[in-house]
Amino acid sequence: MTAASSVSAPGAPTIGVDFGTTNTVVSLTLGDDQARLVRYSINNRDLFAFRSALSFHSVQGVGEAANERVVEAGPWAIEAYLEDPLETRFIQSFKTFAASAAFTETRILNKRYQFEDLLAAFLLRLRDHAGAQLSELPPRIIVGRPVTFAGSSPDEALALTRYEAAFERLGFTDIRYAYEPVGAAFFFARQLKQDATVLVADFGGGTSDFSLVRFERAADGTLRSTPLSRSGVGVAGDAFDYRIIDQLVSPELGKGSDYRSFSNSLPIPQRYYAAFARWDQLALLRASKDMRDIRALERTAVEPDKIAALIEVLDGNHGYALYRSVSALKEALSSQDQATFRFEAGSVRIEKPVARVEFEAWIAPELAAIETAVGQALDQADLTEAGVDRVFLTGGSSFVPAVREIFLRRFGADKIETGGEFESIASGLALIGREADLDLWTMRAG
Repeated sequence: MTAASSVSAPGAPTIGVDFGTTNTVVSLTLGDDQARLVRYSINNRDLFAFRSALSFHSVQGVGEAANERVVEAGPWAIEAYLEDPLETRFIQSFKTFAASAAFTETRILNKRYQFEDLLAAFLLRLRDHAGAQLSELPPRIIVGRPVTFAGSSPDEALALTRYEAAFERLGFTDIRYAYEPVGAAFFFARQLKQDATVLVADFGGGTSDFSLVRFERAADGTLRSTPLSRSGVGVAGDAFDYRIIDQLVSPELGKGSDYRSFSNSLPIPQRYYAAFARWDQLALLRASKDMRDIRALERTAVEPDKIAALIEVLDGNHGYALYRSVSALKEALSSQDQATFRFEAGSVRIEKPVARVEFEAWIAPELAAIETAVGQALDQADLTEAGVDRVFLTGGSSFVPAVREIFLRRFGADKIETGGEFESIASGLALIGREADLDLWTMRAG
């Protein structure tokens, strides 16, 4: 990876793109100091958080038409999938594969797709749904990237090369990358009235990222900024979701129980429940050879009713409903000490009270990893908590009380700032385009 090539004219029109694991947000600056969010309209709803999802549906026909496929993205992809789940290939959270050398391609409706093909298809549909807002694209785009990409052995150079190939297909010729929490820092800096050292904590779906930035006012009122350090960890909201499912749902669907094989009692394979890490993977499990074995297990399971419930969840394509129930529980526990988890799909009904302290115990490993990364950012900048003036929390998981408690305990309530939890990164990325020296804040792939 190399730094951006040159000092650029400040104030050039710029697009900032926060391509997230869960949602993607786009913002524009038109040569001024205002960042404008790109918005979308669907079913009389106005939104700016565009779901990072794709759907592929085959078109019935003969000859060349038989190989055609309808591609959708965002909330339109979810609608297409829910309308015809068995004939639609649905992909979400594909950002988690960006830095994986093990992921080379996937086959969808008899066509091979590399990661850059998926991202390009997603971006093209996002642009189309934006209409006139993105009809004329400036050459410069600043794309957010996590401090640490998701995965066990992430290859960040590979990820940026894949990003580059996808964004080039939209016609961009000046493609730069900036750390996501740095983008959030630029968004927050507009609120500063005096010099400050700011820690930005950005919690996405797949990663949690941290940056320390020093902001200072020059005599002419210009806000100058200096990056101090950064750190990150590949766990965030998606990992919290999986902990809930693993504790509340999977045991009701047979995880941890046994089946009989001749005179032996054997545990039901754990791999059947790994697919619950993301709801779109459940459809793939239903289409896999494991599904035949799961159906056979119902006859030999010690608790066949639980395996029957698992089969019903998979056959009925109830994954989306399941994750909506998970999201509802997380949201409720953000403001209540106890809430009830409710999941109803067909004849399957799971209803359990959950105390916030239980949830916090489930996600303890992720909380520890997050706090370790915060300490790393401070160590790299040779700072203690006392040297940080403001802490800006952004991203969906910043609402989780146990996450917020890490920062309250270490920095104190007076230093904590929130706001723009879903727009801060994209807007800040676009605002970075105003900087005279982009080398300081951005990088190129290569």
